[in-house]
Amino acid sequence: MTMVNNEIARYNMIEQQIRPWDVMDDQVLDLLVQLPREDFVPEAYKAMAFMDMPLPLGHDQCMMPPKLEARILQALALQPHETILEIGTGSGYFTALLARSCAHVYSVELYADLSEQAQQNLEEHHIHNVSLEVGDAAQGWSQHDRVDAIVITAALPVLPDQFRQDLKVGGRMIAIIGDSPSMEVQLIHRTGERDWTTENLFETDMPCLVNARQPERFVL
Repeated sequence: MTMVNNEIARYNMIEQQIRPWDVMDDQVLDLLVQLPREDFVPEAYKAMAFMDMPLPLGHDQCMMPPKLEARILQALALQPHETILEIGTGSGYFTALLARSCAHVYSVELYADLSEQAQQNLEEHHIHNVSLEVGDAAQGWSQHDRVDAIVITAALPVLPDQFRQDLKVGGRMIAIIGDSPSMEVQLIHRTGERDWTTENLFETDMPCLVNARQPERFVL
């Protein structure tokens, strides 16, 4: 797509997909204008960069649809001094949105080649307040001090308690909980050392995090 066509498609994405999905935060909307999503999309799918659909990345992984990215970013309400842990780096696009919203992002990806491509994408956009790490974070990722926020970019049938423990008191987490086709995007706040609150924000359907813990299933 030409630059002019990209700008038209980006405008339509915001006005026809994202605003109607109750994303009204000017900071979030400005980021979507400023950060070129198409630069983070695999070459084979660049023509679909602004469509309301997940985009394949390889290894059966995908980029979240734009309106889901925007809604989650708005719900996190990140502040410039905060640190965040992202589970699932993918293409690095959502990582970049997070990095433009806070002090530092720790982002974990299971697949080394995706992490390497994300690193290249971030460097091309001069985004340096990110630490990319490779590993299996399906049960948690306690490699750092507690963080202000956590976002898990794939679904979890069951949320491991370690993620709650990795939050600072006063911190919050976005997690997609449940089984396809009906999952809840939850906003979890840590209100004390042993206290959390959970708010169901909206329903969605996303691929499950690789190696995610499964609930006990009743079988006849």
